[in-house]
Amino acid sequence: MIALLGRQDFPTDGVEDYCNYLGQALGRRGVQLTISRVDWTKTGWLRALWKLRRESARWGDAWVLLQYTALGWSRRGLPFGAVLALIALRRQGKRCAVVFHEPVALKGIRWIDKLRAACQNLVLRQLHRHSEKSIMTVPLESVDWLPKGGGKTAFIPIGANIPEPLAIRAQGPAKNGKKMTVAVYCVDPPPYRAKQLDDIAQAVLPAVKNGTPLRVLFLGKGTVEARDEIERKFRGTGVEASILGIVEPEEIRRSLSESEALLSVRGTVYPRRGSAIAGVACGLPIVGYTDGSDIFPLSEAGLWLAPRGDQAALAKALGEVLHDSGLRDELGSRSRCAYEQIFSWDAIAAKYADLLHTEGMQI
Repeated sequence: MIALLGRQDFPTDGVEDYCNYLGQALGRRGVQLTISRVDWTKTGWLRALWKLRRESARWGDAWVLLQYTALGWSRRGLPFGAVLALIALRRQGKRCAVVFHEPVALKGIRWIDKLRAACQNLVLRQLHRHSEKSIMTVPLESVDWLPKGGGKTAFIPIGANIPEPLAIRAQGPAKNGKKMTVAVYCVDPPPYRAKQLDDIAQAVLPAVKNGTPLRVLFLGKGTVEARDEIERKFRGTGVEASILGIVEPEEIRRSLSESEALLSVRGTVYPRRGSAIAGVACGLPIVGYTDGSDIFPLSEAGLWLAPRGDQAALAKALGEVLHDSGLRDELGSRSRCAYEQIFSWDAIAAKYADLLHTEGMQI
């Protein structure tokens, strides 16, 4: 089986991580997944497609899983190159499935944003049309452009881009001395950063004022860049702010597993929120915002959510999780069950195997 990616993202590449962890899980089922790239940024599209044609001739009848994100196939979010690559493979007789990591177009209010969204919607439909199988990372009913009927489309959720948990997370009192730890996994760049840091501060400060010794652990993208703002925000508050930045996946797993809760304020919690799924994998309660929409299957995990933008409700939710060990353990147990049944890489690999074995096809 071949995982076909576009350009590489830096400093981390979530799609490549996805393929690596999926490959490990498929390997445990006796299936090999090899990563290949259409590296159009270095050679241009004509040479990249010609190289793809030559390489794919050696793939035999293996399934090709084209990994779609808009910016993986275009610098400016006009990803027509993904369609060209898919059509080239199909003309060679390759069995192709498209994994839609971004199953809806990116939206905006400017005319250029609307034009970009229209182009992306066209690309999404063409990829679905020319693929033999389409794999959505959100429930199918939430993808409004999908045609009705037909059996070639399946929903397979994403997993956490961290190693499998080593052991069941311990329950009960805090483990970091006298301080409880709230993890924040990634913050966005400006202009969104200031609002997110304010949400975080307003959520944790009431707990400290109520006598809870607290550490806020910042890790992942954007946290080092926000160091000065974070330190100013928490100076003199009694909150210990630890900033790890981008670290190895094993360190992410360890840090989250030693925390009491994950605080997610980068918009609302939704089914493809990778940071939330990492918290689920580590058995954490997830505290964040909701807009009231259906977020299955992430809703099966231990979520404790507040209405979007309601800082007082968010602080109340976090305080309840930190102060009530019974609630914290219940939410952690729900996260562990959701991970094992839905979000573990073994569960995800099993869905791939079931889908691609249908109709007499072999992986």
